[in-house]
Amino acid sequence: MTESPTAAVQAARQQLAARLREIRKEAELTATELARRLDWYPSKVSRIEHARTPPGTADIRAWCAACGAENLADDLVASAQTADSMYMEWRRVQRTGLRHLQESRVELYERTRLFRIYCSTVVPGLLQTPSYATALLNSISRFHRTPNDVAEAVDARMRRSQVLFVNGNRFSVLVEESVLRYRIGDSETMAGQLGYLLTLMSLPSVSLGVIPFSASRPLWTLETFNVFDDARVHVELLSAAVKITAPGEVEQYVRASKELAGMAVYGSAARDLITSAIAHLR
Repeated sequence: MTESPTAAVQAARQQLAARLREIRKEAELTATELARRLDWYPSKVSRIEHARTPPGTADIRAWCAACGAENLADDLVASAQTADSMYMEWRRVQRTGLRHLQESRVELYERTRLFRIYCSTVVPGLLQTPSYATALLNSISRFHRTPNDVAEAVDARMRRSQVLFVNGNRFSVLVEESVLRYRIGDSETMAGQLGYLLTLMSLPSVSLGVIPFSASRPLWTLETFNVFDDARVHVELLSAAVKITAPGEVEQYVRASKELAGMAVYGSAARDLITSAIAHLR
């Protein structure tokens, strides 16, 4: 199996920690001596050097100053900020509600031309109806205990979905058959959502594949992910969003998307699975 999506984040933090440890040793300081200079507990130096506690910007600048390496501070601060941006806890990005997160991704969606989308749990956001999005975002708001701005967040999500109708954009969308069966909202909401998928399938820019329960699986069910122009990946976990830009890791998700596509059915076969799910609601 591939590594956890958080592996790249931890690796980046470990590299930063190792570089700070090297700077201390190059200054010929022990951890205790550095802590004394910074008026820190020695345990704080140890936690930073072992990547157990991510250092803040002020910590990095103070560390470099105490070691006579002020010229290295800017690069190390940038490295720390990159690592932090790779792993964003939902409770941090949703602390003011859900609308801001929807709006913050508009620029990325507008400049992307090729979208590879895989969902194993819910209908992808770009393909959601307002009713389905409302039911889903209400669940997310309740679980994460965010301020309730679901109506505004749904409006923002619908505006973001307009990229579906921009000439030149392409969407390779894969969902597990279970997505068609998991009931988000009431029966009417699900029927409307499934009917909308049938409508979107007629768009020349949208390739919608459904991976049937009966499919032979050379690749296991994965976490939900979105690939943007084969250059950036967003992975959605229960507690956080992970952004991946390292070419080697992005390539793994592109390859996974292609393998999953090989398990999917399209066209009339996919329509049959969707209409069957609609009939099941009744």
